Amino acid sequence: MSIIEVNNLTKYYGTTRGIVDVSFNVEEGEIYGFIGPNGAGKSTTIRLFCSLIYPTSGSAKIFGKDCIKHGPEIRQEIGYLPSEVFYYEGMKVLNLLKYSASFYKKDCTKRMYELAEIMELDLHRKIDDLSYGNKKKVGIVQGLLHQPKLILLDEPTSGLDPLMQQKFFDLIKGENERGATIFFSSHILGEVQKMCGRVAIIKEGKVIKIEDIKTLQRNNYKKIRVVGHGLEKASFDVAGANKLEQDDGEVRFFFKGDINTITRIISEKEVSDVTIEEPTLEEIFMHYYE
Repeated sequence: MSIIEVNNLTKYYGTTRGIVDVSFNVEEGEIYGFIGPNGAGKSTTIRLFCSLIYPTSGSAKIFGKDCIKHGPEIRQEIGYLPSEVFYYEGMKVLNLLKYSASFYKKDCTKRMYELAEIMELDLHRKIDDLSYGNKKKVGIVQGLLHQPKLILLDEPTSGLDPLMQQKFFDLIKGENERGATIFFSSHILGEVQKMCGRVAIIKEGKVIKIEDIKTLQRNNYKKIRVVGHGLEKASFDVAGANKLEQDDGEVRFFFKGDINTITRIISEKEVSDVTIEEPTLEEIFMHYYE
């Protein structure tokens, strides 16, 4: 069952491009990555899901319901963490979270305290006394306290220290194991690679690739390193080879194609070491953007 269904979703801000003809589906129980640099259209897409803004054309459905027509109903089962959080600064954290919880038709008190403890959040401090990282913790608790079926995360770890980031990832994995579907938008590719099963790459408002993470790595360039005596990078400059570099008896490059082409060249050389490995998601991403 598709939790999110997006069909030719387009948003212009006047004449300025937001997103153009974006289409994809997110299945129930997935942790789905949505990656691209700042300005690619990630936040615009999520705001359309929450009916915070309206599309120019196209449609988005969540739980089989149109995001615009059924916005208030859908939001009862959505947890949303925006990339930047802004609050009533004179309020205490506890009062803010109680106010947020009042919008849901369930008692969120127990879960609110559990999340605050996990995220090491002091509920009795005023919002304006908090650092940016602690305000982000408030946003995490606020987005999860009602145990939503769908969690929308927009650059969720900005402002969190590495230890708290790991706690956050563990928390999100726990929510996913509980049955929640996760939509994880980020430009930090290592996070997406670690968390997600499938990923969509968005470039200048358009989705240019949707793929399983492992398939994306397997079907792309191999990263090859050859070490030996008298090696010249020109020997490896064949069709499919890319970004050849040479340094102190070592040749490094990316290759896409029949790997036997490269192994035949290597077999003719005097080599001491050969490494062939999958590229990281970041290296794949840069390939699509270049």
